[in-house]
Amino acid sequence: MAAVPHAPARLIAEPGAVTFEPAVSGLPGLAPVDWPAAGLTAPGLLDTPVDLTSVEADAVVIAWADAEWAAAHHVFCASDQAMSHGDAASGRFPGWVQDVGDGTASDYWGWFRLVQVNDTRVLLYKSNVHYAHEGQPRLTALIRRLTSLPSPPGLVLSTGTAGGTNREDHVGTVVIVDAATLYDSSTPAGDWPRYASSWVPDTGGLAAVAPLLVRIPITSATLTQLGEQFDAHEHATYTLAQLDPLGLNEADPTPAVRNLTGSSSSLLTAGSFLVGTTDDALAAYGCIEMDDAIVAAECQAAHVLYGSVRNLSDPAQPADLGANGGSWGSAVYSVYGLYTSFNGAVAACAAISGSGRAEPAAP
Repeated sequence: MAAVPHAPARLIAEPGAVTFEPAVSGLPGLAPVDWPAAGLTAPGLLDTPVDLTSVEADAVVIAWADAEWAAAHHVFCASDQAMSHGDAASGRFPGWVQDVGDGTASDYWGWFRLVQVNDTRVLLYKSNVHYAHEGQPRLTALIRRLTSLPSPPGLVLSTGTAGGTNREDHVGTVVIVDAATLYDSSTPAGDWPRYASSWVPDTGGLAAVAPLLVRIPITSATLTQLGEQFDAHEHATYTLAQLDPLGLNEADPTPAVRNLTGSSSSLLTAGSFLVGTTDDALAAYGCIEMDDAIVAAECQAAHVLYGSVRNLSDPAQPADLGANGGSWGSAVYSVYGLYTSFNGAVAACAAISGSGRAEPAAP
């Protein structure tokens, strides 16, 4: 199994498709994280064993794509240092151990590192396995690998980019849920399986986190530039007003953090590309991504708490864009996914900052 492409799983083009990689110059890096500004303590580094089966952790935090990995490394491992946009795109970070299992360096599960968040020992895990690529059995096997360590974690928290589902959430919004629903185009929505947990994030940490969040550095000028590059790639003539009629790709001054845990809300997991649209067809779900229902199902079976902290790298698209809506969302992600992922990683850290060891619900 070769390494997956750098884009998030839900935005990877079909085999043989021409990759669209827009270019925007002058993008800023990530500054050091000022944890005291939020009354929070910076995560600390722990010695990381070379063998995953020797790890003892209270919680697992999973990232999936390279931008998400870069943000997780910056927030959890090197928050006292700046990270340039170029460094974030390197795809490799010091101190992480490759989890080859019984395979080889080209056929591996992912990368991992141990950190301390207050009283919680956290196993950071960058997955090389995706539901949309390797399929459900392989991803199920990975989650079983993580939940059956000699000292099983009490919580598995999935993080990373996602697509918006409604006409309210702007790029960079962070959505936190404790349930995931598995999309199935062959059955009515009411029959889609839903996997819920009783995980509750640290609401004190979330309430304090606003000073640490970065405004997504997106402007009307750069959006126009993206739109022009998008039109050239797609051989189209869309205006920015057609691509983003509600201004959802314009960033909020302070990104919103929506804690939907404890409600009936869930995110929606699709095994193939699915775009949320501004007609609110999928607004019942907090966001759309391509792994978490499989994670949640296995956590439920293992009596381990599940949670998801997802950042909107691409908001809901106009329904009349059709398949082009996904390509437009991919363009926005590829330029700004690092910044939305940073906010998601900060929120994830805050969500577990005061929780100590998470205890699973009774079977």
